[in-house]
Amino acid sequence: MSNELSVLGSGLPSYLKETQLDETTKALMGGGGSTGMKRISIKGGVWRMMVNGKEVAKNEERAMNVVIVAASPKVSRTYYAKSFTEGEITAPDCWSADGEVPSSKAENPQSKRCVDCPQNQKGSGQGDSRACRYSQRLAVALANDIGGEVMQLTLPASSIFGAGEAGKWPLQTYAKMIGSKGVPITAVVTEMRFDTEAATPKITFKPVRVLDADEHNLAIEQGKNAAALSAITMTVAEVDKAKPAPKLESKAQVEVAEVAEVVDEPVKRTAKKEEAPAPKKDLSKILADWDEE
Repeated sequence: MSNELSVLGSGLPSYLKETQLDETTKALMGGGGSTGMKRISIKGGVWRMMVNGKEVAKNEERAMNVVIVAASPKVSRTYYAKSFTEGEITAPDCWSADGEVPSSKAENPQSKRCVDCPQNQKGSGQGDSRACRYSQRLAVALANDIGGEVMQLTLPASSIFGAGEAGKWPLQTYAKMIGSKGVPITAVVTEMRFDTEAATPKITFKPVRVLDADEHNLAIEQGKNAAALSAITMTVAEVDKAKPAPKLESKAQVEVAEVAEVVDEPVKRTAKKEEAPAPKKDLSKILADWDEE
């Protein structure tokens, strides 16, 4: 047992000893839209706060403490046929909420079943990668403001799967460890940290502390609200109010593109004139102002 998991040991609050694992924890263990919605982007290895596709604040700290209040029940898939253009918000050509069949909202479905899809085959993307990428959507609240904003966070495959190491686990491994102690993940303050060894944005997870009963009840209520439901059911493109994916004249593969939230391999971008860096903004302060926007 690692030191990080010692916070889930015998000193658990009495209310948790009779608490069953909730659907959020089970979803993250691998078992199973609103105007102005807030989301967290991890583009460039920086926590970026987005509203309607526009960055309103960023936090360059390597770690962020949150409470995961809800999660999509299954890992999603997303496919873009055309090249990514910086600053352009476009809906994916094809996507699946359950990783099994394309969504009825998909503009250009590539196959009747994801398992048979040519975009799900090795080599359909860059190198040996798949053109269609895995991702999972979370609804999170800041640990120091559990009753505040609920935001969407979409994680790439590299942040979901794998064994990881002590204190630096991918999401599914982390959730299984939490769940194995009989603790709902909604009852834990989770540290999300950028893996500085990864070539592209990758998040690792570890527990910080267990919530008290009042905090946990608040987290449960947050997981039931409209913002949480939107966070785990809407794609990034829907949250950002993307324009529909253009209809293609041919199904022949074009250069595979990937939005920042689900990228696994580096994608070459057109060089742009370097701009002066914007001053850092305090995350907690900017979140407090969002309700006024």
